[in-house]
Amino acid sequence: MSNAIMPNRPLGVALIGTGFMGKCHAMAWRNVATVFGGAHPRLEVLCDTPADKASEFAAQFGFARGSDDWQGAIADPAVDVVSITTPNGMHRPMAEAALKAGKHVWLEKPMALTLADAQSMAEIAAAHPRQMTLLGYNYLRSPAFQAARQMLTDGVIGRPLAFRGVYDEDYSADPNLPWSWRMTHEGGRLGALGDLGCHLVSQMVALMGPVAEITAITQIAVPQRPSPAGPRAVENEDSAMALIRFASGAQGSFATSRVARGRKCRLQWEIHGTEGTLVFDQENMNELWLHRAGEAGFTRHLTGPEQPDFAAFCPAPGHNFGFNEQKVVECRDLLRAIAGGPAAMPDFANGLGIERIIHAMAASNGQPVKIEEAAHEDA
Repeated sequence: MSNAIMPNRPLGVALIGTGFMGKCHAMAWRNVATVFGGAHPRLEVLCDTPADKASEFAAQFGFARGSDDWQGAIADPAVDVVSITTPNGMHRPMAEAALKAGKHVWLEKPMALTLADAQSMAEIAAAHPRQMTLLGYNYLRSPAFQAARQMLTDGVIGRPLAFRGVYDEDYSADPNLPWSWRMTHEGGRLGALGDLGCHLVSQMVALMGPVAEITAITQIAVPQRPSPAGPRAVENEDSAMALIRFASGAQGSFATSRVARGRKCRLQWEIHGTEGTLVFDQENMNELWLHRAGEAGFTRHLTGPEQPDFAAFCPAPGHNFGFNEQKVVECRDLLRAIAGGPAAMPDFANGLGIERIIHAMAASNGQPVKIEEAAHEDA
């Protein structure tokens, strides 16, 4: 895709949040014009609490000023687009306030705490069509994933028959890990499904199309966690598994865990088709494996400048793409949408579809759930 469609003036940016993903957003905003051209965004204000922390990170991240007033940052006339990387419970009020203030919104996943929240956010986004929205599903931007989508479109493995996917990490495997808001319905709502599984769903739907029905089970592997006030209950799932029927008639299996010891970012999937198989693993994100009917085994396809967006960062094959580079591509896609180019995906309307699937998984309890029915339920 051409880089010609980009904003013709610098956009003012507010960033709310300074954690892992806040830093990723800051690096993306600072690097997007260097990589893809166009006007460099104006990094206007960074928000966090307390105010001195915000000022410290504003200086580190390259923002003009720090603030502990997110409402004021959103209302600032110098701000055109708001990056939101806060805990899940703040997503709805911040995103809705930004849209109502006429700002574009780049929001980290998961979209919201509840399905009702996500529905409200999608409705407000639809009522403000001039404001672009984008959810932070950055794994969709890797050159290997984009190449896989093109192979499916080109029919390289024939008609897809089955999808098998997992997203496992071990950040909560230690039973002595302290209790946190992430383990509550009030603060995090979903557990592994909201932190990890939604990423796998975003890729699964992009590759296989709409989900018609799921049957899922969840597990709390560590029921209590230590806290200064004593043991606290873990309220959301440490892992989930599901069987899936796609609208196309294809079948699928899904698994996600935050307690899978030894797994760091095992976002892995394979697709079986009538004429071959595709395999990908995020822990080896620069490799895509392809088997075609009649071949003895698999062929490794290594990412390089022939794949989408790779050459903008590096002209040499085999030099590898990274996590933060995916975020820069995501930022580019949002800027193109703001400038009148193709919509950046997934937007809030697409994000609502992802939320319907993960909340249906949380609610299934071993019973089949049709996704169109789940649209009217709040897990």
